[in-house]
Amino acid sequence: MISIPAFIMAGVPPHLTLGTNKFSATANSLTSAIRYTQEKKVNWKFLAVLIPFTFTGAFFGVQTVVRIPQLYLNLLISFLILLVSIYTLLKKNLGKENKPIQLNSKHWLFAVLFALAVGFYDGFFGPGTGSFLMFVFIKYFGMDFLHAGGNSRVLNFISNAISLVLFAIHGKIWYAVGIPVAFAMFLGALSGSRLAFRKGVLVVRPIFIAISFFAALKLIYDLIGYIR
Repeated sequence: MISIPAFIMAGVPPHLTLGTNKFSATANSLTSAIRYTQEKKVNWKFLAVLIPFTFTGAFFGVQTVVRIPQLYLNLLISFLILLVSIYTLLKKNLGKENKPIQLNSKHWLFAVLFALAVGFYDGFFGPGTGSFLMFVFIKYFGMDFLHAGGNSRVLNFISNAISLVLFAIHGKIWYAVGIPVAFAMFLGALSGSRLAFRKGVLVVRPIFIAISFFAALKLIYDLIGYIR
């Protein structure tokens, strides 16, 4: 939500922006995934089923985005993220307790389809992926914000990693820009995850709502400017 507009404002062409952002974001998601794993906030048995579908979705997402524009997707994602932030704001207890549900066949079907879809979206565009993952893990799988954060970071890293490889193959990464930004994101992820573990759900929830809300408004603002 922040880095893509920053790359564009710096004059990086759109497809190079997506590829370079994936290069930088992979460092961010890897750092966070490692920290959450160390704090035992990741359910590997659950993710082992979802990872192949996220991988597949991201593969086809990148293969699609290098060929077509993404104006209408921007509009759709803007409103979806806005709805997520408003819903989370209204549901005061959402994500405060970790109460994993007993998964049945319907839950697993929903989980793998969602993993496939979010992997595709992350490969195709990307902004808001973490918000969607966290919201679904909290709302439909009974996780609190910290466990949802850990599981979403791992899936986000998987989709980032495969997207990174494919963008590199297509020659859509500007390494001179991506490397210093990746280092900055690494430091940000390290300090952000430490804050989350130190302060817990009480600080993660309002940050999640604020980021989702303003990110949606930013996407809508960019879209209006594009139409004009």
